[in-house]
Amino acid sequence: MSPAASPTAALAAEGVSIWLDDLSRQRILSGDLQRLISQREVVGVTTNPTIFAAAIGGSTAYDEQVAALAQGNRSASDVVFALTTDDVARAADLLRPVFDASGGVDGWVSIEVGADAAHDTLATLVETRSLAEHIDRPNVFVKIPATVEGVAAITAAIALGISVNVTLIFGLDRYRAVVDAYLTGLERAHESGLALRGIRSVASFFVSRVDTEVDRRLDEIGTAAARELRSLAGIANARLAYEIFTSEFAGARAQRLLALGANVQRPLWASTGAKDPALPDTRYVEELVARDVVNTMPEKTLEAVFDHGRIRGDTITGTADESRAVLAGLAALGISYDEVTATLEREGVAKFQASGDELVATVAAALERARTGRP
Repeated sequence: MSPAASPTAALAAEGVSIWLDDLSRQRILSGDLQRLISQREVVGVTTNPTIFAAAIGGSTAYDEQVAALAQGNRSASDVVFALTTDDVARAADLLRPVFDASGGVDGWVSIEVGADAAHDTLATLVETRSLAEHIDRPNVFVKIPATVEGVAAITAAIALGISVNVTLIFGLDRYRAVVDAYLTGLERAHESGLALRGIRSVASFFVSRVDTEVDRRLDEIGTAAARELRSLAGIANARLAYEIFTSEFAGARAQRLLALGANVQRPLWASTGAKDPALPDTRYVEELVARDVVNTMPEKTLEAVFDHGRIRGDTITGTADESRAVLAGLAALGISYDEVTATLEREGVAKFQASGDELVATVAAALERARTGRP
């Protein structure tokens, strides 16, 4: 790294792909997304219903399209589909040069299946196909939650050649199941004659939410031993996920598929904004640096990293024993890892569903305004 290199440039040089966890029509039309691509090393975008609800409810950039769609008999859900897929298609076109230059490694935009499908394998697969076919861009991931039912849908989608961002991963056992689902999907795709080179996936492992839940339990215990473990679980958990990633894709099964042209399923660090104000705002970026990972950041975290991030090389490799000691320390205090991750998945799906409802309600209100002319 040269003395003049920015922290985001240094992060990219370490092999971390910087993605923005935000998207809006205004961000695209104003040139702001292009600015972040050019000046902040952003090479991908992730979205979710909460992001779209804020974008649509807080901007006039959608008014013209909403007014046009309001002329028909479309439901709010239909209009949500139209607005969000248009944004994702525009962002994918903007990131297409990144996609081409990186050989398909980066340049991706993610869009999530509807919340109602979280525990329905068939519904998830139907919506996954619908989103992929409608947007029709080679650099779009469909986000599928890593519920038990979602894991089955991941295999089916990959087998059809659809690239997938697996979201809402909290536990290591579930992450292993996600990797297995990806590899199984690749095997089925190969058996059906599909080329594996164009199929990609990332596995979104949530970080700060783990600390929020674990720290709440540590604070209830309140001992000195508990205080020493505060804000360590999320990073330890993610670092152990990276160990699984390197081990699984070095194994014979994955190597056979890679030899056929397949790609690794990169870990993606999600929920990387620091929720505890006592923590450094760049913590979940600086402590999770290694090659072949993605870190998707809200803009506030991205700008913090650019301004004062301290990128000091690989901060994951060689930390497995230390990370296992953190989880062992939690267990010794009576904190159940399985209970924590199950709680986080349950709450994550509930938040996912609430966000989906909020998005539909936001669009329904916009449609009502367009149809009635009332503010």
